[in-house]
Amino acid sequence: MTKPFALRDLVDDRPQDGVFRVNRALFRDPDLFALEMKHVFEGGWVFVGLATQAENPHDYFTGFIGRVPIIVQRDGDGVLRCFVNACPHKGVRLIQKLCGNARRHVCPYHSWTFDSTGANKNIKWQKAGCYGAGFDEDNHDLASVAKFGEYRGFLFASLNPNVPSLEDYLGEARKLIDLVVDKSPEGLELVPGRVTFTYAANWKMQLENCSDQYHFTSTHPSYIRILDQRAREQSAEVVQSSIGAADFWQEDASGTTGGTMSFDHGHVLNWGIMPVSAALPEYEHAEEWAQLHGVAKRNWMFNMRNLTIFPNLQIADNASSQMRVIRPIAAGLTEMQTWCLAPRGESAEARRFRIRQYEDFFNPTGMATPDDTVCYEEAQLGMAEQDRPWLQGHARGLTASVEGGNDYSDMIDMKPARSVLADAQLCDESLFGNYYRAWADRMAEVLS
Repeated sequence: MTKPFALRDLVDDRPQDGVFRVNRALFRDPDLFALEMKHVFEGGWVFVGLATQAENPHDYFTGFIGRVPIIVQRDGDGVLRCFVNACPHKGVRLIQKLCGNARRHVCPYHSWTFDSTGANKNIKWQKAGCYGAGFDEDNHDLASVAKFGEYRGFLFASLNPNVPSLEDYLGEARKLIDLVVDKSPEGLELVPGRVTFTYAANWKMQLENCSDQYHFTSTHPSYIRILDQRAREQSAEVVQSSIGAADFWQEDASGTTGGTMSFDHGHVLNWGIMPVSAALPEYEHAEEWAQLHGVAKRNWMFNMRNLTIFPNLQIADNASSQMRVIRPIAAGLTEMQTWCLAPRGESAEARRFRIRQYEDFFNPTGMATPDDTVCYEEAQLGMAEQDRPWLQGHARGLTASVEGGNDYSDMIDMKPARSVLADAQLCDESLFGNYYRAWADRMAEVLS
């Protein structure tokens, strides 16, 4: 594609003509990828972690905002802060560990030292250094990120000071985060054991896949067969029963099995009706939640939900609960970090059941994730430049999408920008357009 890029050459968005499609270059072009890192990941809000990952004084964990390494640390007074993980002296990454607890951080190159507030506490041999006057005028502390905020334990940061408030950015999608956090009065936690893996394909393939119902029966038939076999073999006396394939496609009286919702700023939800049953580890709290939150919200807590907070956080709630964090490395290489999410205070039996179902489906060694990542890599091969550059995988469901919400979103007073109600075979793809419209907004500075 001829540079500079033009938005019309990358995203063909013509709702009046019933057209939405994207160009293969979005997935393969290295120059475009560099612009994405600057404007999508380094130019707006991104998810950086959970407050419980740095729960105690002086706890820290590290990560990235786009290409920029960061530290999230709780200081001695319990205040969470977010810094660039680079010594101001020579730019060396200060902390190489994923997480830990430290009152002081010493640069491995020249021993400059910083405390848990990011303040510089020592410059090696400073008095003998013959520094000029300008050096004393510089700020030698770690650089704070431009914006850092928290919503119910979910931490977000931005290198760009000119972003909307975090409350505005999350908008109505906050109510979906509430469904996760409100499973316990003590909040949620990460089950010990982070999984990190890479796949040789573009980050947007993971972005789409989490919201893609259309692939499930095609890509994961072995998982479906095993679920059905377990359901047939389950003893009637078993209190905690394994989830079955039929649990994913429950219908209401109108034939609706679920649908999709799109929110401002690129956030999307793919959801399905699931019964309040012993096939889910949350069942032990079903009656308690109904009394505490009301039946409608309780039922939503049991529904299958795949939530994406654009551009890099995904929370999958179905047989178990997973948090996924997307980190693009190159146009054709993506790192994924995943954790099992769990409500604090659940019983040992529920936790055991949660972990077993998590391992079944979500782990890279499970019965679903390997299927998906192989498909991403095969798709990446098909993204090579060719005479027909436009993909056809973003049009399904266009005529079913309506402005605003529906009876299901009304149950929890949630007001999406658009929504789709569907049967088991509609498998809406129109919600992907919400990702690319948000992508285009962040890229507007360089795309015309």
